[in-house]
Amino acid sequence: MERKEKIVAGATIGLVVYTLVLAMIGPMVSSALTNRTVSNTGSIKAIGVDVFWDQACTDPVSSVNWGIVTPGGNRNVTVYIRNTGNSPITLSMTTSNWNPTNAPNYMALSWNYAGQTINANEVTSVTFTLTVSASITAITNFSFDITIVANG
Repeated sequence: MERKEKIVAGATIGLVVYTLVLAMIGPMVSSALTNRTVSNTGSIKAIGVDVFWDQACTDPVSSVNWGIVTPGGNRNVTVYIRNTGNSPITLSMTTSNWNPTNAPNYMALSWNYAGQTINANEVTSVTFTLTVSASITAITNFSFDITIVANG
């Protein structure tokens, strides 16, 4: 019986030590998971408009590097959109080609454009906001396309 009692006591001590170690490193692992970052480069397709980094319309935008975005955070990017047509327009924006395909479940793109008319050759600034959910999991890199369309 003495040998069985030693085995049980040793197993109990091992289990207690294991539990204490998990209790100590659990918050560190949780913190590491909470502080995940996600990065991306997204392309911009413009139909009936041109998109630039500067108000003088000299530096065209073809893609946006969102850099590293912390879960629960957001990133803003301002661009300048010029109406290249001959008549007033309004704009619409869509996203597509998300990779991975579940990325839009955890992130969203919005903009501050409120539907105002943009006259021929007029330039307006637009700020895109990429918001990443705090509950994002298993995504460290992603990509998507932004399409801006001139309507009118």
